[in-house]
Amino acid sequence: MNFVHFATDIVNVSGFSALGLFIGLLLAFGVGRYIGVRWLPAAESEYTSSGLLDSAIFGLLGLLIAFTFSGAASRFDYRKEMVITEANAIGTAYLRLDLLSVETQPSLRALFRQYLDARLEIYQKLPDLEASKAAWVRGNALQGEIWSAAVKACEVTDSEPTTELLLTALNKMFDIAMQRTVFALEMHPPTIIYVMLFSLALISAGLAGYTTAGTARHSLTHMVVFAAIIASTVYVILDIEYPRLGLIRIDSVDRVLVILRKSMEKI
Repeated sequence: MNFVHFATDIVNVSGFSALGLFIGLLLAFGVGRYIGVRWLPAAESEYTSSGLLDSAIFGLLGLLIAFTFSGAASRFDYRKEMVITEANAIGTAYLRLDLLSVETQPSLRALFRQYLDARLEIYQKLPDLEASKAAWVRGNALQGEIWSAAVKACEVTDSEPTTELLLTALNKMFDIAMQRTVFALEMHPPTIIYVMLFSLALISAGLAGYTTAGTARHSLTHMVVFAAIIASTVYVILDIEYPRLGLIRIDSVDRVLVILRKSMEKI
Protein backbone atom coordinates (compact mmCIF):
# COMPACT_ATOMS: atom_id res chain seq x y z
CA MET A 1 0.00 0.00 0.00
CA ASN A 2 1.48 3.33 -1.03
CA PHE A 3 0.65 5.20 2.15
CA VAL A 4 2.28 8.51 1.26
CA HIS A 5 0.83 8.89 -2.22
CA PHE A 6 -2.64 7.89 -1.01
CA ALA A 7 -2.67 10.40 1.84
CA THR A 8 -1.23 13.17 -0.34
CA ASP A 9 -4.01 12.66 -2.87
CA ILE A 10 -6.67 12.97 -0.17
CA VAL A 11 -5.16 16.12 1.34
CA ASN A 12 -5.09 17.75 -2.08
CA VAL A 13 -8.44 16.48 -3.32
CA SER A 14 -10.82 17.29 -0.44
CA GLY A 15 -10.52 21.07 -0.39
CA PHE A 16 -10.03 21.49 -4.12
CA SER A 17 -12.99 19.23 -4.86
CA ALA A 18 -15.31 21.34 -2.71
CA LEU A 19 -14.02 24.58 -4.23
CA GLY A 20 -14.25 23.16 -7.74
CA LEU A 21 -17.78 21.96 -7.08
CA PHE A 22 -18.81 25.40 -5.81
CA ILE A 23 -17.48 27.10 -8.94
CA GLY A 24 -18.90 24.34 -11.13
CA LEU A 25 -22.37 24.76 -9.63
CA LEU A 26 -22.36 28.48 -10.35
CA LEU A 27 -21.18 27.86 -13.90
CA ALA A 28 -23.76 25.12 -14.41
CA PHE A 29 -26.49 27.47 -13.22
CA GLY A 30 -25.29 30.15 -15.64
CA VAL A 31 -25.08 27.71 -18.55
CA GLY A 32 -28.53 26.34 -17.75
CA ARG A 33 -30.05 29.81 -17.69
CA TYR A 34 -28.27 30.77 -20.91
CA ILE A 35 -29.62 27.68 -22.67
CA GLY A 36 -33.09 28.33 -21.29
CA VAL A 37 -33.11 31.95 -22.42
CA ARG A 38 -32.11 30.95 -25.96
CA TRP A 39 -34.21 27.83 -26.45
CA LEU A 40 -36.93 27.72 -23.79
CA PRO A 41 -40.36 27.97 -25.48
CA ALA A 42 -42.44 30.73 -24.01
CA ALA A 43 -45.25 28.32 -23.18
CA GLU A 44 -43.00 25.83 -21.37
CA SER A 45 -43.06 27.84 -18.18
CA GLU A 46 -46.75 26.89 -17.91
CA TYR A 47 -46.06 23.16 -17.99
CA THR A 48 -45.89 21.22 -14.73
CA SER A 49 -44.25 18.04 -16.03
CA SER A 50 -40.78 19.60 -16.20
CA GLY A 51 -41.15 20.78 -12.61
CA LEU A 52 -41.96 17.25 -11.49
CA LEU A 53 -38.90 15.89 -13.28
CA ASP A 54 -36.72 18.57 -11.72
CA SER A 55 -38.08 17.68 -8.28
CA ALA A 56 -37.27 14.02 -8.87
CA ILE A 57 -33.66 14.85 -9.76
CA PHE A 58 -33.28 17.15 -6.76
CA GLY A 59 -34.79 14.43 -4.58
CA LEU A 60 -32.29 11.90 -5.92
CA LEU A 61 -29.47 14.34 -5.18
CA GLY A 62 -30.69 14.75 -1.61
CA LEU A 63 -30.99 10.99 -1.18
CA LEU A 64 -27.47 10.38 -2.47
CA ILE A 65 -26.04 13.06 -0.18
CA ALA A 66 -27.91 11.55 2.78
CA PHE A 67 -26.66 8.01 2.13
CA THR A 68 -23.09 9.16 1.47
CA PHE A 69 -23.07 11.27 4.63
CA SER A 70 -24.58 8.47 6.68
CA GLY A 71 -22.01 5.96 5.42
CA ALA A 72 -19.12 8.32 6.16
CA ALA A 73 -20.44 8.97 9.68
CA SER A 74 -20.78 5.23 10.34
CA ARG A 75 -17.21 4.56 9.23
CA PHE A 76 -16.06 7.54 11.32
CA ASP A 77 -17.56 5.95 14.44
CA TYR A 78 -16.13 2.54 13.55
CA ARG A 79 -12.63 4.00 13.21
CA LYS A 80 -12.92 5.35 16.75
CA GLU A 81 -14.05 1.93 17.97
CA MET A 82 -11.04 0.32 16.30
CA VAL A 83 -8.68 2.58 18.27
CA ILE A 84 -10.27 1.38 21.51
CA THR A 85 -10.17 -2.22 20.29
CA GLU A 86 -6.46 -1.94 19.52
CA ALA A 87 -5.78 -0.38 22.93
CA ASN A 88 -7.57 -3.30 24.60
CA ALA A 89 -5.66 -5.85 22.49
CA ILE A 90 -2.27 -4.30 23.27
CA GLY A 91 -3.15 -3.96 26.95
CA THR A 92 -4.25 -7.60 27.18
CA ALA A 93 -1.11 -8.89 25.49
CA TYR A 94 1.06 -6.68 27.69
CA LEU A 95 -0.55 -7.97 30.88
CA ARG A 96 -0.09 -11.58 29.77
CA LEU A 97 3.66 -11.03 29.76
CA ASP A 98 3.34 -11.61 33.52
CA LEU A 99 2.85 -15.29 32.72
CA LEU A 100 6.40 -15.57 31.36
CA SER A 101 9.53 -16.25 33.30
CA VAL A 102 10.70 -13.12 35.10
CA GLU A 103 14.03 -12.92 33.27
CA THR A 104 12.31 -12.85 29.83
CA GLN A 105 9.87 -10.06 30.62
CA PRO A 106 11.97 -6.84 30.58
CA SER A 107 13.08 -7.10 26.94
CA LEU A 108 9.54 -7.86 25.77
CA ARG A 109 8.08 -4.98 27.77
CA ALA A 110 10.61 -2.64 26.19
CA LEU A 111 9.61 -3.86 22.73
CA PHE A 112 5.94 -3.33 23.57
CA ARG A 113 6.63 0.28 24.61
CA GLN A 114 8.50 0.91 21.37
CA TYR A 115 5.70 -0.70 19.39
CA LEU A 116 3.00 1.41 21.01
CA ASP A 117 5.08 4.54 20.44
CA ALA A 118 5.29 3.65 16.75
CA ARG A 119 1.55 2.98 16.53
CA LEU A 120 0.81 6.36 18.10
CA GLU A 121 3.25 8.18 15.82
CA ILE A 122 1.61 6.80 12.68
CA TYR A 123 -1.42 9.03 13.34
CA GLN A 124 0.12 11.77 15.48
CA LYS A 125 2.65 12.65 12.77
CA LEU A 126 -0.03 13.34 10.17
CA PRO A 127 -0.06 15.39 7.98
CA ASP A 128 3.73 14.81 7.97
CA LEU A 129 3.31 11.88 5.63
CA GLU A 130 6.94 10.77 5.44
CA ALA A 131 7.24 10.64 9.24
CA SER A 132 3.95 8.78 9.48
CA LYS A 133 5.07 6.19 6.94
CA ALA A 134 8.39 5.74 8.78
CA ALA A 135 6.48 5.03 12.02
CA TRP A 136 4.26 2.55 10.18
CA VAL A 137 7.29 0.69 8.80
CA ARG A 138 8.94 0.68 12.23
CA GLY A 139 5.78 -0.70 13.82
CA ASN A 140 5.64 -3.55 11.31
CA ALA A 141 9.28 -4.40 12.00
CA LEU A 142 8.64 -4.40 15.75
CA GLN A 143 5.81 -6.88 15.28
CA GLY A 144 8.33 -9.40 13.98
CA GLU A 145 10.70 -8.69 16.86
CA ILE A 146 7.96 -9.03 19.45
CA TRP A 147 6.78 -12.33 17.96
CA SER A 148 10.27 -13.82 17.85
CA ALA A 149 11.04 -12.69 21.40
CA ALA A 150 7.68 -14.01 22.65
CA VAL A 151 8.23 -17.44 21.06
CA LYS A 152 11.66 -17.73 22.67
CA ALA A 153 10.28 -16.57 26.02
CA CYS A 154 7.52 -19.19 25.82
CA GLU A 155 10.13 -21.88 25.21
CA VAL A 156 12.02 -20.76 28.31
CA THR A 157 8.83 -20.66 30.39
CA ASP A 158 7.82 -24.09 29.03
CA SER A 159 4.12 -23.76 29.81
CA GLU A 160 1.56 -24.70 27.17
CA PRO A 161 -1.28 -22.55 28.63
CA THR A 162 1.06 -19.56 28.80
CA THR A 163 2.17 -20.07 25.21
CA GLU A 164 -1.42 -20.33 23.96
CA LEU A 165 -2.65 -17.31 25.92
CA LEU A 166 0.24 -15.03 24.98
CA LEU A 167 0.56 -15.94 21.31
CA THR A 168 -3.21 -15.70 20.83
CA ALA A 169 -3.17 -12.21 22.34
CA LEU A 170 -0.26 -11.21 20.09
CA ASN A 171 -2.10 -12.50 17.02
CA LYS A 172 -5.11 -10.41 17.91
CA MET A 173 -2.93 -7.36 18.55
CA PHE A 174 -1.27 -7.66 15.14
CA ASP A 175 -4.56 -8.39 13.37
CA ILE A 176 -6.27 -5.24 14.67
CA ALA A 177 -3.25 -3.17 13.64
CA MET A 178 -3.57 -4.48 10.09
CA GLN A 179 -7.33 -3.96 10.11
CA ARG A 180 -6.92 -0.32 11.13
CA THR A 181 -4.41 0.29 8.34
CA VAL A 182 -6.48 -1.47 5.67
CA PHE A 183 -9.71 0.19 6.83
CA ALA A 184 -8.08 3.62 6.78
CA LEU A 185 -6.71 3.19 3.25
CA GLU A 186 -9.18 0.93 1.49
CA MET A 187 -12.63 1.00 3.14
CA HIS A 188 -14.20 3.93 1.34
CA PRO A 189 -17.08 4.30 -1.13
CA PRO A 190 -16.23 3.53 -4.77
CA THR A 191 -15.11 6.55 -6.77
CA ILE A 192 -18.20 6.21 -8.96
CA ILE A 193 -20.34 7.26 -5.96
CA TYR A 194 -18.56 10.60 -5.76
CA VAL A 195 -18.65 11.00 -9.54
CA MET A 196 -22.40 10.43 -9.44
CA LEU A 197 -22.79 12.86 -6.54
CA PHE A 198 -20.87 15.62 -8.32
CA SER A 199 -22.68 14.96 -11.59
CA LEU A 200 -26.12 15.11 -9.99
CA ALA A 201 -25.23 18.33 -8.20
CA LEU A 202 -24.09 19.97 -11.45
CA ILE A 203 -27.14 18.70 -13.34
CA SER A 204 -29.41 20.05 -10.59
CA ALA A 205 -27.74 23.44 -10.76
CA GLY A 206 -28.10 23.46 -14.54
CA LEU A 207 -31.79 22.59 -14.30
CA ALA A 208 -32.28 25.33 -11.72
CA GLY A 209 -30.72 27.84 -14.09
CA TYR A 210 -32.80 26.52 -16.97
CA THR A 211 -35.98 26.91 -14.93
CA THR A 212 -35.22 30.54 -14.04
CA ALA A 213 -34.98 31.36 -17.74
CA GLY A 214 -38.77 31.63 -17.72
CA THR A 215 -38.57 34.63 -15.40
CA ALA A 216 -37.22 38.06 -16.16
CA ARG A 217 -35.20 38.20 -12.93
CA HIS A 218 -33.61 35.57 -10.71
CA SER A 219 -31.94 35.61 -7.33
CA LEU A 220 -28.19 35.16 -7.64
CA THR A 221 -27.98 35.11 -3.86
CA HIS A 222 -30.10 31.98 -3.67
CA MET A 223 -27.87 30.26 -6.22
CA VAL A 224 -24.69 31.19 -4.36
CA VAL A 225 -26.19 29.92 -1.10
CA PHE A 226 -27.27 26.69 -2.81
CA ALA A 227 -23.79 26.17 -4.28
CA ALA A 228 -22.11 26.94 -0.95
CA ILE A 229 -24.33 24.52 0.97
CA ILE A 230 -23.81 21.66 -1.49
CA ALA A 231 -20.05 22.26 -1.70
CA SER A 232 -19.73 22.53 2.09
CA THR A 233 -21.70 19.33 2.59
CA VAL A 234 -19.49 17.44 0.16
CA TYR A 235 -16.39 18.79 1.89
CA VAL A 236 -17.69 17.63 5.29
CA ILE A 237 -18.43 14.19 3.82
CA LEU A 238 -14.87 13.90 2.50
CA ASP A 239 -13.45 15.21 5.77
CA ILE A 240 -15.39 12.66 7.81
CA GLU A 241 -14.38 9.93 5.39
CA TYR A 242 -10.68 10.73 5.94
CA PRO A 243 -10.66 11.94 9.57
CA ARG A 244 -6.89 11.97 10.01
CA LEU A 245 -6.13 14.34 7.16
CA GLY A 246 -8.63 17.22 7.35
CA LEU A 247 -10.31 19.55 9.82
CA ILE A 248 -12.53 16.85 11.31
CA ARG A 249 -10.25 14.49 13.21
CA ILE A 250 -10.43 11.60 15.66
CA ASP A 251 -7.17 12.40 17.42
CA SER A 252 -8.98 12.82 20.74
CA VAL A 253 -9.78 9.10 20.92
CA ASP A 254 -6.04 8.35 20.80
CA ARG A 255 -5.92 9.30 24.47
CA VAL A 256 -6.80 5.68 25.34
CA LEU A 257 -3.53 4.60 23.72
CA VAL A 258 -1.66 7.44 25.42
CA ILE A 259 -3.06 6.39 28.80
CA LEU A 260 -2.06 2.79 28.07
CA ARG A 261 1.45 3.93 27.18
CA LYS A 262 1.78 5.81 30.48
CA SER A 263 0.56 2.77 32.41
CA MET A 264 3.34 0.70 30.85
CA GLU A 265 5.91 2.81 32.67
CA LYS A 266 4.49 1.61 35.98
CA ILE A 267 4.67 -2.09 35.18
